[in-house]
Formats: sequence, C-alpha cells, structure tokens
Amino acid sequence: MEWTFDPQSELQILIKLGISALLGLIIGLEREMKRKPVGLKTSLVISIVSCLLTIVSMESAYKFPGSDHVNITMDPLRLAAQIVSGVGFIGAGVILRRDNNSISGLTTAAIIWGAAGIGIAVGAGFFLEAIAGVILLIISVELVPAIVTWLGPMKLRQKEIFLQLVVQNKEDIAIVLKKIKDEKIFIKNLRIKDVAEGHHLLTLKVLVDNKVRTSDVYYTVSTLKEIARVEIENA
Repeated sequence: MEWTFDPQSELQILIKLGISALLGLIIGLEREMKRKPVGLKTSLVISIVSCLLTIVSMESAYKFPGSDHVNITMDPLRLAAQIVSGVGFIGAGVILRRDNNSISGLTTAAIIWGAAGIGIAVGAGFFLEAIAGVILLIISVELVPAIVTWLGPMKLRQKEIFLQLVVQNKEDIAIVLKKIKDEKIFIKNLRIKDVAEGHHLLTLKVLVDNKVRTSDVYYTVSTLKEIARVEIENA
C-alpha cells in the first residue's frame, strides 16, 4: 500500500490532537490544583495518546489493502477497545489503602479513565460530545459535591475524621466516649487496644459537620483531662 499525503486529512488529525490536548489540559489542571498523584502531565499524555491510537485504529481500518472502496475488514476501534482496559492498570496504581483502612484515589482513578474516554471520543470525531463530557466531568467533581455539602441530607453533609487517643485508666474510657458524644461528634467505629505502661489506645472513626474544622475537633478532644495523647487525621 502506497502512502499519499492528504493535507486536509492531516489537518483534521492535528485538530483532533489539539482538541484532545486542550480537554486533557482542563482535566489535568483540576487534579493538579488539588495536588493529586495524577496531574497535568499524566492527563495530557493519556488524552493525547488515546486520541492518537483511536485515529490510527480508524484510519488503518479504512486503508487496508485490497480494495479501492471503503471496505472495512477489521474493527475500526480495535485499539480504542484496548485503551479502556489498559488505562485501568494506571488507575489501579493511584488507589491506596491507608493505615486507617480507608481507600483513597478512587476519584483520580476514575478521572484517568475519563481522560482516556475523552481522547477516544475526540479521535472518533465526537468533538461536541467530548467537550460536553469534560464540562460535566468538572461539574461532577467540583460543583456537585459543594452543592450536596450545603443542601444534601445530614449524612452527606458530614465528614470523617480519624482519632487516636491514649487513655491512662481503663475506667476513663467510657467517660471519654460520653464527653465526645456530648460535643456532637458521632462515633462511627471504635477500636480499643492495650499499650505499654497500662495505657489504652482508642482508635475512632468519627463524623462531624463539614463546617467544623479538624483543628476544632482536636482542641475539643485535647482538653479532656482523661486523655494523655491525641493524634488526628482528616479523611
């Protein structure tokens, strides 16, 4: 098969890559501003390469030798199908399990998958749909959570905080838990462990209103005389 240069076709490909890069840039900036593991560069690479592979896959299907007419003898999106599953390996790399048994990185992994999808859409020529997808994606991860935080049900307006408290006397454990509940701090999960010198380690997962700062919870808990040491982490 002899390769021929078609200026119009090559220009369309460059436009697709440019649009894909722009949309990937928007997605990457959102992650970059939040200091997430996958930021600007990764989103750009995923979006651009996904677009490029989609273009190559479609163009090669139509340029298959043996006929001068459009005769698709293979799947024009065969490479794009592999992108969707292949990007999953990258997404899995940013999902982390913390010491407090919570999972982080799921949103970033989903956005990686979304960036690949945007690249595929642009490569296939769905420009308007890709732009709408990016707009809806940004609204979903930025605007919707803020609206839910202010107007949603009580459970959706709460955030998780992890506390590690060292209590000196076993008899004080019940007192500490009651005082914490009196401060409108809901205890979701509790684990008690004996540590050195007869002290007791309380590991708590608590729920507080989103408007309450983590530092305020620390000040409240640290003033309890029954507690010898406090460690706090925002989920």
